[in-house]
Amino acid sequence: MSDLRFATRLNSFACRPELEWPGLSGKPSVIQMAARAAKVSGLTDVDLNYPDHVNGEPAALARQIRDLGLEVNGLAMRYYSNPAFKIGAFTNPDPAVRREAIDLTKRGIDAAREMGTGLMTLWLGQDGFDYAFQADYRKLWQDEIDGIREVCDHDPQCLVSIEYKPNEPRSFAVMPDCATTLLAIADVARPNLGITLDLAHVLYADEQPAFAAALAGSHSRILGIHLNDGYAKRDDGLMVGAVHPLQTIELLRQMRTDGYGGAIYFDTFPDTTGLDPVHECEVNIATVRRMFAVMDRLDGDNRLAAAIARQDAVSALAIVNELTFGGA
Repeated sequence: MSDLRFATRLNSFACRPELEWPGLSGKPSVIQMAARAAKVSGLTDVDLNYPDHVNGEPAALARQIRDLGLEVNGLAMRYYSNPAFKIGAFTNPDPAVRREAIDLTKRGIDAAREMGTGLMTLWLGQDGFDYAFQADYRKLWQDEIDGIREVCDHDPQCLVSIEYKPNEPRSFAVMPDCATTLLAIADVARPNLGITLDLAHVLYADEQPAFAAALAGSHSRILGIHLNDGYAKRDDGLMVGAVHPLQTIELLRQMRTDGYGGAIYFDTFPDTTGLDPVHECEVNIATVRRMFAVMDRLDGDNRLAAAIARQDAVSALAIVNELTFGGA
């Protein structure tokens, strides 16, 4: 387990500023948030939003972060710079706005490469619709596919990963679930394109996380895993294992079986209720390490494999509970 890489959402570390920067006026800078994240025991990486977090020279910012003892795992696109993006980035009805979104993404990929990372995550939450008769669905789909294909072709050595979510901010997203996202990946047909599974989004999409991972691993490749938790009614961003510990373990086990070797990224929201972000992140890391220890016990027990082969849910759950929670 010593080779596990853990990354985190940088904006979490603006939470409870009085604990870190008494008397701070205004918001903390990117480097201030990264320096606070660097205090988390076991954290190896951070992810940055583009263009929000990357001002000035990307390479210089990456050097500052590395000087803190962290690496940049990847960048994630955010489409807030133009108010017109509210009704679509790659699917905007205005060709000029679509071009702006695509070109912004290309600049983000360039920045990622300058920072020494080869991963760009696309969360296209603005691409969707809200009303019947609002959109030509075939055109909406084709604009999305064409935009993703163009940004993939911009730098074939940079991995591009689609993070799906059922809705929010739009009532319906163009890519709301695993199957639809895999269909889009097949239509784009580029080798540097894959999928990011965000556990809260997967639950929100009414999917079984390990099944989604198995589909993604069979029909594409998983380029990112965002761990968190929630009650499947919205994107809660709760701590790892808070609500669905067994589903989280099964997801991680499936991804390990399929050979996932990327960072485990914590997309949690301590800022929602004012938690201490350093402590929260440390507990998330400790929880995942315990889950990997459980996975080792599960993989070493032939009874579980036999029960799964029989689809014997009662026996399988009895074994999982025994090896997870211990004997009575």
